[in-house]
Amino acid sequence: MNGITDRADRLPPLPLIGGLLGAAILSATLIWLVGGSTLVAAAYVGGLLTLTLALLLASRLRAAPADEGLGQPDWSVTHAAIENRRRAIAITDRANRVTCANTCYEEWFGGGAAPMELGFDTADREKLAAAAKAAWRDGEGTAESLAFNATGKPYSLQVHRSGRGEDYLVWRFSEIVVANSYDGVAERISGPFGYMMSRAGIEVALVASDGVVMAHTPGLAMRATGNPEADLKGSEFVQLLRTDDRDRIFFAREGQQGTPQTLVQISLEADRKARGAGSDPASAVPAPSTMVLIDGQVGIGNRADASRTAAVPQLEALLAALPLGLALTDRDGRFLFANKAFLRAIEREQEGLPQYPSDLVVREDKGPLSDTVRRFARGSAASGDMAVRLAGDKEEPISLGLAGVRGLGDAAVLLSLSDSTEEKRLRRQVAQATKMQAVGQLAGGVAHDFNNVLTAIIGYCDLMLLRHTPGDSDYDDIQQIKANSNRAASLTRQLLAFSRQQTLRPVVLQLPDVVSEVSQLLKRLMGDRIEYSIRHDRELGPVRADPQQLEQVIINLAVNARDAMHAYGQNAPADWKGRLTLATRRVSARDVRKMGVDIMPADDYTVLIVQDTGGGIPRDVINKIFEPFFTTKEQGKGTGLGLSTVYGIVKQSNGFIFADNVQGPDGNPAGARFTMYLPVHRGEMPRATKPRRAESEKASEWSAGGKLLLVEDEDTVRAVAERALTRAGYAVTTASDGEIGLGIVANSGETFDLVVSDVVMPVMDGPAMARAIRRVMPDVPILFMSGYAEEHLRNEIDIENMHFIPKPFSVQQINAKVAEVLSLQKSARETA
Repeated sequence: MNGITDRADRLPPLPLIGGLLGAAILSATLIWLVGGSTLVAAAYVGGLLTLTLALLLASRLRAAPADEGLGQPDWSVTHAAIENRRRAIAITDRANRVTCANTCYEEWFGGGAAPMELGFDTADREKLAAAAKAAWRDGEGTAESLAFNATGKPYSLQVHRSGRGEDYLVWRFSEIVVANSYDGVAERISGPFGYMMSRAGIEVALVASDGVVMAHTPGLAMRATGNPEADLKGSEFVQLLRTDDRDRIFFAREGQQGTPQTLVQISLEADRKARGAGSDPASAVPAPSTMVLIDGQVGIGNRADASRTAAVPQLEALLAALPLGLALTDRDGRFLFANKAFLRAIEREQEGLPQYPSDLVVREDKGPLSDTVRRFARGSAASGDMAVRLAGDKEEPISLGLAGVRGLGDAAVLLSLSDSTEEKRLRRQVAQATKMQAVGQLAGGVAHDFNNVLTAIIGYCDLMLLRHTPGDSDYDDIQQIKANSNRAASLTRQLLAFSRQQTLRPVVLQLPDVVSEVSQLLKRLMGDRIEYSIRHDRELGPVRADPQQLEQVIINLAVNARDAMHAYGQNAPADWKGRLTLATRRVSARDVRKMGVDIMPADDYTVLIVQDTGGGIPRDVINKIFEPFFTTKEQGKGTGLGLSTVYGIVKQSNGFIFADNVQGPDGNPAGARFTMYLPVHRGEMPRATKPRRAESEKASEWSAGGKLLLVEDEDTVRAVAERALTRAGYAVTTASDGEIGLGIVANSGETFDLVVSDVVMPVMDGPAMARAIRRVMPDVPILFMSGYAEEHLRNEIDIENMHFIPKPFSVQQINAKVAEVLSLQKSARETA
């Protein structure tokens, strides 16, 4: 419509057109009458029409430039439209030139430079470029946490494509403002809500950690100074109050002629955590406190002052906004109100409040809590705290604060409780780690001592079997003793695995290869009612671990899952079938950082997941699942060492393992899941090597004898080893500790082909004795016997030409090991 109107405005008016047409006809008629020639008259009319058309065309050509200007944007209008005091807005074209920007953009970023040219660092410029690219492609793009170098303030960005030809980008920068949790409280108590509180006889002040008033109700200024317009900001709060000999609180201006006040202090500690106090206490900003002064004459039951009846709902609104858990009870100890923080702290956000506070705690604490609440409700105004245990968490006591409240009608006791969920979780983790470490040290020590006993039993059995042949009456009994001793030795190996002191022989391997090795065995173990499936990720990184121990881990986890599913399936329909799933995953360092697991370093991991469809792990059991000798099975059906062995093997392999429940569609556990993380090996994959048969063959063929020094503090182990080595043809000299062994070498002047020694001995241990002997005989090899891990000993003992045999060992094993060491020593001498 605007275009038609404009063109009509540019045409000549109708009277003018009519006059010109009449003059043209009249002039043509006169020329025809005077000249008497129709041709001349026609020529005249044609020329006149041509001239008229030329004039019209010239007028339209002169109006064209004005028409062209109508399509260009009016940036002054745009500038007025995008003015915004809280958002910086700029418009750029496809050449990244700023065509328009509002005043806020120029003030924040110091000029009219394009967004890509502002003072952001390289990482933030990449975010800007990505947002612009997304806007050109998809119509909009965003970027978060942009730090401007000049001011250090954080910004967020939204970019939109706009314009008729979509040739422009609109950039909107918003400043990220972190508000303090007490800002809303300050505004409320200083405004109309504060007036209402003052009329109800309740004065509130927001006080900084140094005791200075930050905000206050108007009535507080009146009570403290006599002037309701006075500003108490910057004053010390304690200077406004006085106490008498009975510890009653009065305003300093009124003295004891005034009414006593009940002071309730509410600390805004959550604001301290929100601003980083948990990670860096030195840099944290101390949290302020809300001081509530309740006049002793305030009474909801006093109907003479109806305005005071609004105090309790407003007080509840104030308490509801605070991050500290607060609740009110009446004089009989019944709950009147609790804010969300209190419900969250007692883990009853869904169920709501019970009738009495005693319903929240364990049975042992019900009576003391009820008596304490009634004492605070009916006695003098006071405050205190007591330790109680919540019914949902019987192991972790919490501190419950109580304060007597006077003058609020039914309200008599204020209960305070901080949300310590995160603190309790960290405390459980530390306690669990400490307990596991202590039990691990105990288990390692017990296993080491027990290995000495088993070495003697197995050794004597071997010596007795040399004198008995199959068919003798005692042969089967000796075999039974040896078999049970070997079973006991496997238990000690599990204890050493849990305490991370077993001997591992790690190699670089692929986790799916280990899974495939045990797959057939697992299928047989699962039975008919359990389906078994495997899923592998692609491009899994190699790991460095002991393959036999990893197989033990997988079998233990699978057997536990099978037993759990069988127990769950007893109450299931006849056609129920369980499912065991083994899956491998690739987890990058970025994924680990997103998980937020503090105890696991951000690195690349290869993950094994063992998941079942049983009933899950009970909540009160999941924190104890890896403890040794803890089992949920019936008595006699489990040792409680399966999962503790798994834990020890994984930790000794520098890995991590976690247990959790899989949530079903109804929110209930639908099975248990064990997730094992093993760090990806960074080195090259080693080539497969064949076992060195030459040394083993030489060891089996060794018959040259030799002189041995045997040092062992356990008499039975020393006697068994001496008899075994003597029967094998060696000349054996024995010593009961390191000092005696060193004295034999130093004083007798004898030379020995090999020193066989225990590691842990009184007076002088094996490594110290070996270093002293090396000063006399530099080339003598050392064979250590120990129940601890070989890798651990090699890290602790820095001695060349050192060999190792784990306890318990049989007669054949120690003979073979001594022969192998002597054979290697002879080969080294011949090569040299």
